[in-house]
Amino acid sequence: MSNIPANLKFAESNEWILVEGSTGTVGISDYAQNQLSDIVFAEIVVAEGDEIKQGDTIATIESVKAAADVYSPVSGKIVAINEDLGAAPEVINSSPYEAAWIIKIELSDPAELKPLMDAVAYGAHVESQG
Repeated sequence: MSNIPANLKFAESNEWILVEGSTGTVGISDYAQNQLSDIVFAEIVVAEGDEIKQGDTIATIESVKAAADVYSPVSGKIVAINEDLGAAPEVINSSPYEAAWIIKIELSDPAELKPLMDAVAYGAHVESQG
């Protein structure tokens, strides 16, 4: 079973968000990085100050076996990007919930958090993926 922190919300597409006040920190789940395996490339395709919508692509991640887009679980304004990921994408494999955050976003519609899964629901979702 993957590591699924209880304080996060998860999208069906395997992104996580940690909300503190009106700001959310976004990354990909332990399950997602495990499915990709050895990550060799990460490119954040949004910039600080960009206004994005829920579901917009925020990054591209490539591993030795696949490539995947990363989507924003919420709409808002990008307030920070993780500049370190491009130089050390492998940190996504070792620290998906800490060092490997992708963006920080000021939420424009907190109601978008409601359909996201808590850790228990996400655990069931992961199990159903086989």
